[in-house]
Amino acid sequence: MRAYLKKRFNSFRFAFRGISAAVRSEPHMRLHVLAAIAVVVVGYTFDVTKTEWCLLVGSMGLVVTAEIINTAIETVVNLVSPDFNQLAGRAKDLAAGAVLVAAITAALIGAIIFLPYLLALAKVYF
Repeated sequence: MRAYLKKRFNSFRFAFRGISAAVRSEPHMRLHVLAAIAVVVVGYTFDVTKTEWCLLVGSMGLVVTAEIINTAIETVVNLVSPDFNQLAGRAKDLAAGAVLVAAITAALIGAIIFLPYLLALAKVYF
């Protein structure tokens, strides 16, 4: 049982090390984290509903997950193909495209959720 728990603990430790490495090494990941912090602040400011929180948190998780997978793919491609290779470049482009799709989706969800709150706020002040 002790060995099992140690393996599980190490799995989490390695996963957190991977997240930390992505945040430290990837400028886009830092932008995603800053955007997520901004979304949380705005969400609390507007007192969004539980359903809206679920959509926002899911969107943020999707973008961060996509960025981590993109980083992993780029790292492996760089390892196995350090010289220019058209297929390696395509793999990296596809992974980056997945991050872009996730980020656009998250931005659209954020706009759908926050736009009514912002319009209501504008009516109060104008």
